Amino acid sequence: MGDNRGMPENSLLRVGVVGCGAFGRNHARVYRELANDPSNKLELAGVADSDRGRAEAVAREFGTRAFRSVDELIAAGVDAASVAVPTVAHLEIARQLMRSGVDVLIEKPLATSLAEADELIALAREHGRVAQTGHLERFNPAVRATIPLLTQPMFFEVHRLSVFTPRSLDIDVILDLMIHDLDVVLSFAKSPVKEVRAVGLPILTRKVDIANVRLEFESGCVANFTASRVSTERIRKLRFFQPHQYVSLDYSRQDVLVLTVDEATPTDASLDPFNPTSVAASAFPSITPYKPTVEQQEPLRAELSSFLRVVRERSTPEVTLEDGRCALALARQIVEAIAEHSNKARLSELTRA
Repeated sequence: MGDNRGMPENSLLRVGVVGCGAFGRNHARVYRELANDPSNKLELAGVADSDRGRAEAVAREFGTRAFRSVDELIAAGVDAASVAVPTVAHLEIARQLMRSGVDVLIEKPLATSLAEADELIALAREHGRVAQTGHLERFNPAVRATIPLLTQPMFFEVHRLSVFTPRSLDIDVILDLMIHDLDVVLSFAKSPVKEVRAVGLPILTRKVDIANVRLEFESGCVANFTASRVSTERIRKLRFFQPHQYVSLDYSRQDVLVLTVDEATPTDASLDPFNPTSVAASAFPSITPYKPTVEQQEPLRAELSSFLRVVRERSTPEVTLEDGRCALALARQIVEAIAEHSNKARLSELTRA
């Protein structure tokens, strides 16, 4: 444990998980799977949760030790850890770990406020820690296959619909679900946001459960997002248009479809402005479909493998804390825009009625 800069490539890397809920259990599962391959030189040193019973259940399932506190996990000697506790505890837990020389992967959303996000960034710099934000969809093979296709995206249409589950109810659908797509679109558009318009409604909880958002970027790009956690079906799709091209990405199927418009070069004879029927079929552009190769992989496995690689290399994570802060800042803007729209529309009065 401690400062592992310059760690020998073949040395054993000891990892842990803080938080044994649904997300934390999955982190423990994938770490165990990676540790089962001797070439990874990895050990799942333990899991920690304030609920000892929950920690022990996960520890038994994945053959590791259970701890009641972060201090106990640190004392066991870990080099890196996933922080999968509720968002309100991200700063406290990550602070403890980084001050003790442990590298961290912090689940999304990075923090509850920008001030907390800034403190996390400062702590990582002060203690020389590798710190990564857990924006899982960046590691989706379909997203990775789309990156080489990007030229100048000008219009996005994004849908993330989920059936209701009793988890993450401490945050609204923007910070729970939509933030995945906000992060991906920010990384694709590479332009500051100019305008935010949003509407959202609480349906089954006291938080916003369904929302529609329109963003306009400085580049002129426009993005529409719909997120719901009260849908009757599960949909996770992102589509965008750029000059002469349409790209459709399905997160769930890990599938990408590209339609490219081949510009036609009509002859003088094929176009007669005074006789529309003279336009030959060859004058119209053709559309060429293309499906890039997508190497199927569990995004969480790709994410944790990337995290462990940068821990060993002491390099920059693919998704930095600054990236997490940008997505959080935009999500907070959207939450404020929804509140403003609700006040204008007097939705709270309608809800009470």
